[in-house]
Amino acid sequence: MVSFLEERAKNIGGGGQNIMTDAKSVLNMSITVTVSAQKPPAPHGYISISTKRLLHNLEINAGARASVWVDSMRASSPTHIKSTPDDQGAWNLHHPSALEMFEQIIDASKGKQIIMFLDYDGTLSPIVEDPDRAFMSNKMRKTVRKLAKCFPTAIVSGRCRDKVYKFVKLAELYYAGSHGMDIKGPEKRSKTDKVTEHVIFQPASEFLPMIDEVYKQLVETTKSTPGAKVENNKFCLSVHFRCVDEKKWSGLAQQVKSVLKEYPKLRLTQGRKVLEIRPTIKWDKGKALEFLLESLGFANCTDVFPVYIGDDRTDEDAFKILRDRGQGFGILVSKYPKDTNASYSLQEPDEVMDFLRRLVEWKQLSMGA
Repeated sequence: MVSFLEERAKNIGGGGQNIMTDAKSVLNMSITVTVSAQKPPAPHGYISISTKRLLHNLEINAGARASVWVDSMRASSPTHIKSTPDDQGAWNLHHPSALEMFEQIIDASKGKQIIMFLDYDGTLSPIVEDPDRAFMSNKMRKTVRKLAKCFPTAIVSGRCRDKVYKFVKLAELYYAGSHGMDIKGPEKRSKTDKVTEHVIFQPASEFLPMIDEVYKQLVETTKSTPGAKVENNKFCLSVHFRCVDEKKWSGLAQQVKSVLKEYPKLRLTQGRKVLEIRPTIKWDKGKALEFLLESLGFANCTDVFPVYIGDDRTDEDAFKILRDRGQGFGILVSKYPKDTNASYSLQEPDEVMDFLRRLVEWKQLSMGA
């Protein structure tokens, strides 16, 4: 396991620069998971995607025009997505409901170890105006707790890991915060009832001083934009514009860009009504998914079935990894047609909860519980 981690550390530097300084100072691997190995069934197929791209994951840079910024910011809001009934029907053919196709999904997973990966905002909790109040329901928490008893389960979020943990409050899960740049395994209790935390990967530790510095500048710079909120997610930053008047979006984007001009080692991308600032290293939710599969002992196994559920553009990195691997599948949470690498869809967190409940019920029945 150590050799894998050291090799991974050598390969995550971006832009031709050696981002990592000392692999051993970053990696503190202490994870032990036992899962049952089963013989794999015959390979299963995937639903192909042939629809035209409806949204573009814009990489914002110094030369971007204000109009392009605003168009992209509008596209991140479901209220601005226009689709006809025909568009919706065609999209549903390519990305059918995971609830309606549940039996097909179960058939594809038979004989394999299911591993669950869940985004938080918009997946386990509804999207709200105040990101600090994105609470998951007690029913959802109970469902996720039961899920984790049946399958290894990870929360993969752009949020700070500690903040996601405070929302979820389940010690038995894996948590990958800051878009996978801060990964921790489940808490373990010793016979003396001492709790041990297992921080297993933090590939962007050297960026912490820079992130804190930029956070302070962004808070000061965006004060003049009513409704703007800057969130420090430890290894990355989020500038939320959900509560900002649309007429001020262009100005806010320019404010953020003006701060980042002095920080070429940080990149700016866009999510669901949020501007994301991250280190320029080759690491994202897809890499985090691969890392966790490796950590669980499924490096090159054919008897594993990863399921990733998410609603945002940043989740596409994980969806693509699963499609490229030809294992498991992604489920996009969306009421509107979006270009995606996910195989199935669910419309809202309530449907996510229903899907997770059915998984738990199926597992319990299969075990004779």
